[in-house]
Amino acid sequence: MPREPIAPTEIFKALADPIRWSIIQQVAQEEEFPCSVLEDTLPVSKPTISYHTKILTQAGLIEVHKRGRNYFYSLRRDILRQVIEQLWPLAPGSPPAAGTAGDPVRRAAADREEPAAAAEADSGAPLITW
Repeated sequence: MPREPIAPTEIFKALADPIRWSIIQQVAQEEEFPCSVLEDTLPVSKPTISYHTKILTQAGLIEVHKRGRNYFYSLRRDILRQVIEQLWPLAPGSPPAAGTAGDPVRRAAADREEPAAAAEADSGAPLITW
């Protein structure tokens, strides 16, 4: 059964909390992230972790998988891409090509063939184009 689309505002609300942002950053590092690691890395209790992961799941940002007695989280990168696609028209410049690796802002600057920006994009230095 397909999920109903989730409004970007709901996704932003879910990402706005520092604990949830930390969870997303950690889960993004691996294909399947064990719940037990969150218990070791976050300064909150197990029930609080459960509360935050429930909000992230309801926002469609993570999925929960159970294997044996262990729970694993995976990031819904497709949802993040949808939000970026909805945001991109609000930002100056052209959107990055589909499948472009790296930071979209730096890649877009490099794709426009701005020599200084392309050099910074390749160097890994932050580039702000606003």
